[in-house]
Amino acid sequence: MARELFVNPSCWRVNFNYYFPRPRFSPLISPPRHAPSSISSRFSASLAMDDSKAGSIKEMPLGLDTTMEEEYASQSKLLQEFTSIYNIDKAWIFKSEDGTGSQAMFLLSQANILANTRRKFIVSSYISNESKSSVNFRWTPFPIEMAGVSTIVPSPCGSKLLVIRNPENESPSKFEIWGPSQLEKEFHIPQSVHGSVYADGWFEGVSWNFDETLIAYVAEEPSPSKPTFNDLGYKKGGSTEKDCSSWKGQGEWEEDWGETYAGKRQPALFVININSGEVQAVKGIEKSLSVGQVVWAPSTKGAHQYLVFVGWSYDTRKLGIKYCYNRPCALYAVRAPLYESETKGLELKDSSTEDVPVFNLTQQITSAFFPRFSPDGKFLVFLSARSSVDSGAHSATDSLHRIDWPTDVKLWPSAKIVDVIPVVMCAEDGCLPGLYCSSFLSNPWLSDGCTMIIPSIWGSSQVILSVNVLSGEVLRISPADSNFSWNVLTLDGDNIVAVSSSPVDVPQIKYGYIVEEATKAAAWSWLDVSSAIFKCSEKVISLLSSLQFSVMKIPVKDVSDSLTKGASKPFEAIFVSSHCKESDACNPLIVVLHGGPHSVSISSFSKSLAFLSSIGYNLLIVNYRGSLGFGEEALQSLPGKIGSQDVSDVLTAIDHVIDKRLASPSKIAVLGGSHGGFLTTHLIGQAPNKFVAAAVRNPVCNLALMVGTTDIPDWCYVEVCGSEGKDNFTEAPPAELLTLFYSKSPISHLSKVKTPTIFLLGAQDLRVPVSNGLQYARALREKGVEVKVIVFPNDVHAIERPQSDFESFLNIGVWFSKYCK
Repeated sequence: MARELFVNPSCWRVNFNYYFPRPRFSPLISPPRHAPSSISSRFSASLAMDDSKAGSIKEMPLGLDTTMEEEYASQSKLLQEFTSIYNIDKAWIFKSEDGTGSQAMFLLSQANILANTRRKFIVSSYISNESKSSVNFRWTPFPIEMAGVSTIVPSPCGSKLLVIRNPENESPSKFEIWGPSQLEKEFHIPQSVHGSVYADGWFEGVSWNFDETLIAYVAEEPSPSKPTFNDLGYKKGGSTEKDCSSWKGQGEWEEDWGETYAGKRQPALFVININSGEVQAVKGIEKSLSVGQVVWAPSTKGAHQYLVFVGWSYDTRKLGIKYCYNRPCALYAVRAPLYESETKGLELKDSSTEDVPVFNLTQQITSAFFPRFSPDGKFLVFLSARSSVDSGAHSATDSLHRIDWPTDVKLWPSAKIVDVIPVVMCAEDGCLPGLYCSSFLSNPWLSDGCTMIIPSIWGSSQVILSVNVLSGEVLRISPADSNFSWNVLTLDGDNIVAVSSSPVDVPQIKYGYIVEEATKAAAWSWLDVSSAIFKCSEKVISLLSSLQFSVMKIPVKDVSDSLTKGASKPFEAIFVSSHCKESDACNPLIVVLHGGPHSVSISSFSKSLAFLSSIGYNLLIVNYRGSLGFGEEALQSLPGKIGSQDVSDVLTAIDHVIDKRLASPSKIAVLGGSHGGFLTTHLIGQAPNKFVAAAVRNPVCNLALMVGTTDIPDWCYVEVCGSEGKDNFTEAPPAELLTLFYSKSPISHLSKVKTPTIFLLGAQDLRVPVSNGLQYARALREKGVEVKVIVFPNDVHAIERPQSDFESFLNIGVWFSKYCK
């Protein structure tokens, strides 16, 4: 249940991989009881040749015959071509000293399948504005690989670059300070001070102070001491060195934040002095508070420097936080450590016993994150997911807020919170459907000091908005006549470097500028930027050029008086198809379902889905009611109705394309992960004759089993029982509730299933533990349904490791080819 799917790679909140994990072992196919001519049977027969030919038989992977091996070979070659396309993860702009141009730096990533890692590269370009309507990017000839780099953060004026390399095993963290032409400083921070620096996009926070002498950041607190034992038993005083005659005990088990944070220690706040290399933990923060997203507060002459950070509190348990915006959080301010340079030659004051106040700045609201100060320091802007926290839905419609920043520290806790963009319940057609923002730039401000440039979901697309945080005026500045998805990379003064893509168009860098004397609706113009970053093979270009896409509006079936206005409005689906057909017959259709359920599939480029389109499938990517981007009423209509309303919406969307003669009812497959897997397994049970094949990645199949094993048991309560489930949540559900969980689960319809199904499961998944998928797959196999199960031993819910991702979609492609073509 994640928030993210099919979004631009530079936007972390909507992440396709979270919903569709990936395989790593040799393909395994279980022979169906009723089909002696199955692949496994044919493979076995091929081995039963006479002894005279046995010596010439080529041994093939388990479960494959010659025909299928050819399919694997051809599809894997094409998938590799898609996989090799770069992502842009981040970008920065540095103004030239003479003010005539800018230097852009892009952080790229690319899957390295053989090494099973992601490579990181830096590529630079000089930007010159030759005229108002013309811009020239002069690119460096080659990218530079950043091996072992965890985080890169330029200083505010762009004169320094911080490079952090996180430790492996017991080694220290490495902080490198680079100048324009050389490495100026390097500091090694031992694990006795802190562990890895958080670079996950959520707790992550690295911030330079204004005079570029101090850096605040979030890292794992040091490991607590553990008991030492030897052959005589417990060893008093422990051991500071490795001793072959003793061993470290486990100590008390520590709660972590669940999925992707297993084994990670509590995030804590630190400050490093880049002149001396001295590191200090920030004092005064309660142990029950996990910190992240730190920024420096505006400095006040003659006063201490302060830090503003996000804090997540917990009582008895840390529930899973990855993709879950319903965890209460607040903005806090705390005094930064005092260094010798600040005390004018006095010794560093030990503040360990001094009362250091921590101010809660947002006591009036249940959620506050992504803090950003205006350039003049006069106000603080932040995002809130209070509608998610208050309802219990793991993700919902955001709101944007402002605090006019008092110069008096004592007034901070009582500062008024101003609503800039409230939660939109139900928007009129063509109006802002609500704010759904996955990230902010570190510096999102135009030169007026009050206008932010931010990305947001708008229906089935991502758009770019300008927001005046003083007046509350919101404008959609990416083209309104395009169904492409857009994301902000960085700002070049009052101009924007962005990226635009669609399901059938690889990303394209765009350069936006304000048009003088234009109407507000057409105030921005966008230029194409020539770049080799997203270069792909001629074969990929040819295949994509034969495809087209559209965004369909699907009327809600059986609208009742009990539905809100927002829940009665049409939902959307993205339809990808071929330009031309050799005959009147339709290509086989794959129905693609996002997870969450409060996530969204947006109209951006996805390598995996583009691969499936390119091997001859039409795609129907459904944003059923409950998805992000359509207003809060539509979103909140789903909790309490999972397994019914969402299933109905998907079947309605399928019937819609069949009625329009865009799909053949005899050639339909379905693909989904997480809650999308929940929907997929529901569909093959509730509509057993509709689908010829199915593929699921870490699916929710049995809520009664999941509620006792997942890192987010509260999700089960809210989605099954509605918002009241938030208040009824308990770690020990009563029998009648377990019965309800089971009745709402796909496994309750298992007896009707006959669709051949492939399961792709991450063994380290804490969100939907592997037992959920295995139980359902085993039950299908028991009743004679053809099943294939691939388990990736080192992957989590998203199945993000490059080899697993590659093998996952290769197996999906081959599986669908077997049954759909």
